[in-house]
Amino acid sequence: MRDSLIIDCHGHYTTAPKALEDWRNRQIANLNTPELGPKVAELKISDDELRESIQSNQLRLMRERGADLTIFSPRASFMAHHIGDLKTSQTWAAICNELCHRVAQLFPDHFIGAAMLPQSPGADIRTSIAEMEKCVREYGFVGINLNPDPSGGHWTAPPLSDRSWYPLYEKMVELEVPAMIHVSTSCNACFHTTGAHYLNADTTAFMQCLTSDLFKDFPTLKFLIPHGGGAVPYHWGRFRGLAQEMKKPLLEEHLLNNIFFDTCVYHQPGIDLLTRVIPVGNVLFASEMIGAVRGIDPQTGHYYDDTKRYIEAAALSREERHQIYEGNARRVYPRLDAALNAKGLTA
Repeated sequence: MRDSLIIDCHGHYTTAPKALEDWRNRQIANLNTPELGPKVAELKISDDELRESIQSNQLRLMRERGADLTIFSPRASFMAHHIGDLKTSQTWAAICNELCHRVAQLFPDHFIGAAMLPQSPGADIRTSIAEMEKCVREYGFVGINLNPDPSGGHWTAPPLSDRSWYPLYEKMVELEVPAMIHVSTSCNACFHTTGAHYLNADTTAFMQCLTSDLFKDFPTLKFLIPHGGGAVPYHWGRFRGLAQEMKKPLLEEHLLNNIFFDTCVYHQPGIDLLTRVIPVGNVLFASEMIGAVRGIDPQTGHYYDDTKRYIEAAALSREERHQIYEGNARRVYPRLDAALNAKGLTA
């Protein structure tokens, strides 16, 4: 077996040039007076600025840590779908997605895009489809980020199993793109964004799928639940037991053909648990580096988000590591597999 490509399925553009944040702040300041700007054309970010933001940050760490390719999407906390109206989100999503596309064009061997959707509380999910199609068909993006709670921590949207989501799922199946289920900033003081809201959402999304028959309607639909699945692996017995009480099939049959988990778990015992409880075929390598947890672990002397170290130290065979690093990503992201094949990087 050849050496695996190390595919990081969870990267966000957290280091975008400051001009992006400045433009967003102006947009927010003028929500009630959009005629005062800013206009999209006023955002000026050069290719050199993009190169600098990536080469000194994500790309540097990828090289240091041994990763080859990152599935790259806009900064999750910046999606902030609860801010403004649908027009606000549509404009903001288009800007952020275009920047990720430009990064992928500048560094085609190291980055490939995943789209932010222009969701907005109460808006029909059909209003997100045009941006998704553009990103997939024109930009070559291989996946999307789907926010199950556009309200920002207040959970006013229906569960993911509700039929109001179905038009998006139909288009996802048509385009062969999976969705990473990823919330954005919490504006609910009860839920810290990265320490509570993210992990709550991971667990909640899994339970919404468990209690439904969503994947009977969409047998090829694929969800990636990040951050190791929140509480799911740790409470696998609880979820198995609940499914049993609800007369659902075994979870392996009910959910695991469609739901996958990443390795954004920032300590060795957590990765060991994940890879022991969840079938290796459902685990994709990821780091979300320069993300929520950026510091160095004093117990190890290494960065918390250097997740490749944990995979290397886990009790896994070479074949199992290959699945986690490359094989599963190519299976879950068919368009990624096609892009790699087109470059001569066959499975």
